[in-house]
Amino acid sequence: MTTQTTAGDTPGAQRPAPPRPPDPVVPATTSAERIAIAERYGLTRMGVRPPLWTYVKEVVARGPFIRVLGTSAAYARNQNTYLGQLWAVLNPVLNAIVYVLIFGLLLDVSRGVDNTIAFIVIGVFLFRFLEQSVHGGARALTGKSVNLIRSMHFPRAVLPLSNVLSHLTTLVPAIVVMCGIVLASGYVGSNAPEPVTWEWLLLIPAVALLWVFNMGVAFVMARLVAITPDLDNVISFVLRLTMYASGVIFPVVRYVDDLPQTVQAWLGPVLEYQPVAVYLYLGRSSLMAEEAFAQDPLMWVLGVVWAIVFFVVGFIVFWRGEERYGRD
Repeated sequence: MTTQTTAGDTPGAQRPAPPRPPDPVVPATTSAERIAIAERYGLTRMGVRPPLWTYVKEVVARGPFIRVLGTSAAYARNQNTYLGQLWAVLNPVLNAIVYVLIFGLLLDVSRGVDNTIAFIVIGVFLFRFLEQSVHGGARALTGKSVNLIRSMHFPRAVLPLSNVLSHLTTLVPAIVVMCGIVLASGYVGSNAPEPVTWEWLLLIPAVALLWVFNMGVAFVMARLVAITPDLDNVISFVLRLTMYASGVIFPVVRYVDDLPQTVQAWLGPVLEYQPVAVYLYLGRSSLMAEEAFAQDPLMWVLGVVWAIVFFVVGFIVFWRGEERYGRD
């Protein structure tokens, strides 16, 4: 048998031995010492869900970041259009005009509401805020946000919070236009003028409660869509059903009177006191002088309760999935 050689090899010469692998690196400290060092300098493990109270403090500490992220997202939403930020007002106005023409004039589904224009306009503007918050929360952890989640360490609750804040930012100028339309609607047709009273100021806490409620809903939707992305395709249908069942464009509660007494007994309170209907009532009772929308302390109590319950439950539900976001 002959020894094969390659070009450059000297016949009979032995090949050098392969390099010896380096010795394994042994930590100079024990596990307990490393844990003590991490605790001393406030270091935490990456990708692990922190305790609830710690998580709350981390989110609060990033308040300025949430504000900047939300306002910049609101500004960038219509940046590439000719009319720019004017679309934040035009979109709800155009929607309201369509619904007023179809349901207010052609179909006449007012069911005893004197100022149908004000009724529909307030419902469309406020419900649009809810609708945008739900869609924004559902997509807060998907798309481009995934790269941000995987590259930076921060509480993921920042994303749905900033998303809802961005829609609140665009709602503020739209609210001014909404109030102007309600005021002008009193001079259309046989409508009585809507007087400007101190109750108009109650629109501020009504919108604030709706904002808190929307944040809770956004937390829940972000968690659900992060686990089951297919739900994002169903949200639009659920919101459409919610719009018709909440009295956004016609007083749905008054249609319950046509049903049997046994159905009225449970369906009426459900439709009247469910969260979306409550916040629409608070908005209408602040701006409309009709007796049907007089100030009701029960509605304000329900508005506070629904806002707190949805925000707390939604925040906890979202926090429980913290370590899974960006990994699934």
